[in-house]
Amino acid sequence: MTTAEPLPGVEIWRGGVNTWDCDEMGHMNVRFYVSRAMEGLAGLAAELGLPHAFSPYANATLVVREQHIRFLREAHAGAALHMLGGVISISETEARLLQLLVHTATGQLAASFQTTVAHVTPREGEAFPWPGVTLARAEALKVEIPEMARARSLDLSPFEPTASLARADELGLRRTGLGALTPTDCDVFGRMRAEQFIGRVSDGIGAFIGPFRDTVVRHADPKPARVGGAVLEYRIVQLAWPRAGDRVELRSGLVSADHRTMRVVHWMLDPTTGQPWGTSEATTITFDLDARKVAPISDAARAELAKAAVAGLAL
Repeated sequence: MTTAEPLPGVEIWRGGVNTWDCDEMGHMNVRFYVSRAMEGLAGLAAELGLPHAFSPYANATLVVREQHIRFLREAHAGAALHMLGGVISISETEARLLQLLVHTATGQLAASFQTTVAHVTPREGEAFPWPGVTLARAEALKVEIPEMARARSLDLSPFEPTASLARADELGLRRTGLGALTPTDCDVFGRMRAEQFIGRVSDGIGAFIGPFRDTVVRHADPKPARVGGAVLEYRIVQLAWPRAGDRVELRSGLVSADHRTMRVVHWMLDPTTGQPWGTSEATTITFDLDARKVAPISDAARAELAKAAVAGLAL
């Protein structure tokens, strides 16, 4: 077994990739990266002295405010994986946590998560201070973010959300998803499970991004025979938590393109009230399925994509 450079953190999850975790691109779908991260979050909560945080009878739990994800290496069916976790920083009621999903066979990083969580009451979701034991354990679990896990193409600065149904209509954002949450889409406290946002974006992304991929291929030389898509980096911000029976609508738009990536924004909205459930930004690539690498975006393709970019679109 070859091993990469040692990574920080304590082990918080171990498992692998099932065939049904993989999508039409032949690798683990983004929703399952986030579902693994949420299992790992329960493990990290236990390390922080909160072993029952995600149990129905918990006195306190953690809600995800924001996640930054970098997808670094593909994970195929049968791959063995494990996750390391630690604390980047902690305040009175929130913490920024590091989660590293690792290929067990090689020690190489498959994906990284910077997850901002709040310590809240289980059902109302009201933030309140961490217990002393958690603050003490957090000091022992402090880690530095490895360079490969840091934000690269996305800005993680604070921002004022711009998402709303009215704004989506004004900008002409494409509807990429529409539905309602079932009880199985929600956690034991009735809130939407974190992987639902990225998973529902993934479900509807083909029709939205397909024409942009076609543009890349049309201007490519040589032209890849088969292409798909992949995400390199994601920022997801939860603004509110829908519950079972609540409706969700996804609106998406292209922000920009460079010589190898496209930047897109996805809003999850409440179609009844027009208010946002969450907002996200992603850096995506057109993926050559035979070469298993990025299909470059030519100058001609970039010029065409620029015409489809939505001016003023942001988180």
